[in-house]
Amino acid sequence: MSVNEQKSMSELVDELRERRATLQEGGGAQRQQQQRDRGKMTARERIDTLLDPGTFDELGLFARHRQSHMGMAGRELPGDGVVTGAGAVDRRLVHVASQDFTVMGGSAGEVHSLKIAEVMEQALHTGSPFIFINDSGGARVQEGIDSLSGYGKIFYANSELSGAVPQISIMCGPCAGGAAYSPALTDFVIQTRKAQLFITGPSVIKQVTGEEITAEELGGADAHMQYSGVNHFIAEDDEEALYICKRLLSFLPSNNLEDPPRLDWDDDVEPNGALNEIVPVDARQGYDVREVIANIVDRGDFMEVQEGHARNIVVGFARLVGRTVGIIANQPAVLAGVLDTHASVKASRFVRFCNAFNVPLITLVDVPGFLPGIGQERDGIIRHGAKMLYAYSAATVPKIQVIMRKSYGGAHLAMCSRDLGADRVFAWPTAEIAVMGAEGAVEIIFRKEMSAAENPEERRQELIREYRETFSSPYVAAGRRLVDDIIEPAETRQRLANTLEYLYTKRDRRPPKKHGLIPL
Repeated sequence: MSVNEQKSMSELVDELRERRATLQEGGGAQRQQQQRDRGKMTARERIDTLLDPGTFDELGLFARHRQSHMGMAGRELPGDGVVTGAGAVDRRLVHVASQDFTVMGGSAGEVHSLKIAEVMEQALHTGSPFIFINDSGGARVQEGIDSLSGYGKIFYANSELSGAVPQISIMCGPCAGGAAYSPALTDFVIQTRKAQLFITGPSVIKQVTGEEITAEELGGADAHMQYSGVNHFIAEDDEEALYICKRLLSFLPSNNLEDPPRLDWDDDVEPNGALNEIVPVDARQGYDVREVIANIVDRGDFMEVQEGHARNIVVGFARLVGRTVGIIANQPAVLAGVLDTHASVKASRFVRFCNAFNVPLITLVDVPGFLPGIGQERDGIIRHGAKMLYAYSAATVPKIQVIMRKSYGGAHLAMCSRDLGADRVFAWPTAEIAVMGAEGAVEIIFRKEMSAAENPEERRQELIREYRETFSSPYVAAGRRLVDDIIEPAETRQRLANTLEYLYTKRDRRPPKKHGLIPL
């Protein structure tokens, strides 16, 4: 073809198709197959699995890096190692970025990060959730400070989106160094068994501190769930992680200006006799509070968040007559349901997310108090416990408290009491609401009287019964209007459903300010 001869439209279209096909292959067929051989999907396969068929609108396919040093001159990196764009999940708009490990290990260079930040801005402009699928070797060292700057733009965008649209990180591969901070800035982290997440890897730790640990023990899914609380869900593989993401999105609104979608609901709110049998009358006996939850919510469907972390408290999403609700419940089967530092942080963060996205809160209470101990005090139980007080007090969504059994001391307040703004407080006949348990109170108040009695144990039991009737009975709290009604456990679903309908249009005015200062 001569210099002056122009290509026909057909030739131009063929060239476009060829270029597009080449770029969509990422690192090529061989590297894609290596990715599959590791038990992982490719970047585009993850997007295709997540989104409704035929809805993906890619942005930045032809983006190219501009580096010319350290062997980068002329090097072709399709999409600069990340696939970005918009599509639909269950016919609702989402924006997504999926790192391509087949292209230079998914490393984040300047253009790579700019593509992610730009699609995040689009999510903010359109009021749609942002989903970040991570599979990257980290910063692209060959691009130096430009790579570092790119990460900064992503972190800034994470902060802009926070509280405006839901952000979900799906960890499908390595995520180390500064890259780990972006998932931590999002609302939910879903981590597969193939992924590790840490700031400094095992080799650096060994070099600096002399400590030896494997990558899995340091940053694997179980380590983060049990110890750090960084992740919220564990998936066996990419496919399960994407399913979890879609299920999670079904409970959430697209942005903070919308209510969560209301699905078809179960009209059955008739009394459920099973609830009269689950919770033992004896406060010293444990039980699994998830059985209570399953008998209250629609179809027993409860999506627990951070199931393996701080197991003495249970948080998660469910529906009540089709409406999404956030549930926070003490777990008597673990540490008697006591509140400690980890439980306090877990609960307060969940409360703040629900409040940001218009999700009503239902709090099921059976708590003996805050966990005592030197370790807890030194770990900051005061400031961590204060986070719960702050989170519930600041929440303006409908707040309903159900006191099932024990509700003692400061923990009674921290579990969304009337004084922290609960809109409705219900108590079961088994409820005990007091500064502390009757046994402990009697030991403090009547120690001398009991020791002087002819039969100290008999007198002790008499005083315990008297204390319960005088101070701990739910009828005393109801008489002081700290409990709105005492209900049969079997009626709980019906009463909660009715109350949610009443509170649906709740509006709460607060003093004007930039933001409050939650205890850190």
